[in-house]
Amino acid sequence: MNKMTMKKSFKLLAFTGLATVTAMGGAFAQTFSSPAKQAILIEASTGDVLFEKNADEQMTPSSMSKLMTVYIAFQQLKSGALSLDDEYYVENTPDWQQWRNTSTQDRGSTMYVNAGDTVTIGDLLRGIIVQSGNDACVQLALAIAGDVGVFVNMMNDEAGRLGLTASNFVNTNGWPDPDHYMSARDIATLSLALATEFPEYYSMFAEKQFSYAGVNQPNRNRLLYRMEGADGLKTGHTEAGGYGLASSAVSEDRRLVLVVNGMTSDNARVGESTRLLNYGFRNFGIYDMLKAGQVIDEANVWLGEEATVPLVAEEGVTLSMNRQARRNMTAKVVYDGPIPAPIQAGQPIATLELSAEGMETKSYPLVAGKDVEVLGGMSRIKAALGYMIMGSTGD
Repeated sequence: MNKMTMKKSFKLLAFTGLATVTAMGGAFAQTFSSPAKQAILIEASTGDVLFEKNADEQMTPSSMSKLMTVYIAFQQLKSGALSLDDEYYVENTPDWQQWRNTSTQDRGSTMYVNAGDTVTIGDLLRGIIVQSGNDACVQLALAIAGDVGVFVNMMNDEAGRLGLTASNFVNTNGWPDPDHYMSARDIATLSLALATEFPEYYSMFAEKQFSYAGVNQPNRNRLLYRMEGADGLKTGHTEAGGYGLASSAVSEDRRLVLVVNGMTSDNARVGESTRLLNYGFRNFGIYDMLKAGQVIDEANVWLGEEATVPLVAEEGVTLSMNRQARRNMTAKVVYDGPIPAPIQAGQPIATLELSAEGMETKSYPLVAGKDVEVLGGMSRIKAALGYMIMGSTGD
């Protein structure tokens, strides 16, 4: 038997259905630019990347790396190992002294935790999320792990579990260090995990102010005040990294997650974040393409009791993509045929290729929709002779 690669193309509009993920890029994304040095925009429900620029580049994450400190604390809360009302006594130790602000030693943003304070875990978290307190990060690490170094190891272990391949932590708060780095993609992945894994605590990121030690501080994320639907996450700024912002917003039940870094000012990072989020909401949509178990086509069978076998989608497919590209999206079924019998239901036998301008071609497996047994005796011989004389009827 000589196999041939069978290909059948048709408009994807001929079938629509439900759910998984892909990645966007290419022509449409390239026509849109950003002044950010690093940026990435993600559709939360699908994981699709709507825009990216140097997203895998190692960069100085500044205070955006505090998101990992918060992530570990949220894990502890969800597991029951901690509660928001748990109290922690702040001791006058080198860990406290290192991160207090004095007129002679500026250690960055602070919650103003004082030695001798008894502070709750909830207050420490708000001191990090709202006030970006470097001191709050250290005290939270001590409350959870008993030692800052042990906590940093927990941060790196968690980064590995989450697949943050371009991240390394050497402190809890993002204080500049050449060995402390993340990528925009890693920060976005972490941001998405915070929003999806911890809905009961994530609302802290939308709190606009917090008072501690008699000092009321507004949330440093001014996107919360500027854009409707914005509900997080974390600012960052150092001389080396510039101004950055990990943000998220919801519109009509869609959540987008965005990271920008390397901006020249606070106004610039807020303005660019607003622009990129609006770009994602206005120009992209979520489209159900396939339902798991949906019959897509028929494949020719070699020496089987049936001449064809249904090709069935093994999984659902949902894409977030440019609305204009969606109109011209096409699908192509590809398989080496005819498929020799016997065939078992669920056996992978073909591939569905989805293509559109501005999107990499994506391939999804198609499986046999039912069993097809081998022909026996004279029927088998007649079928083989017929195939040699007439050829395959497939196209």
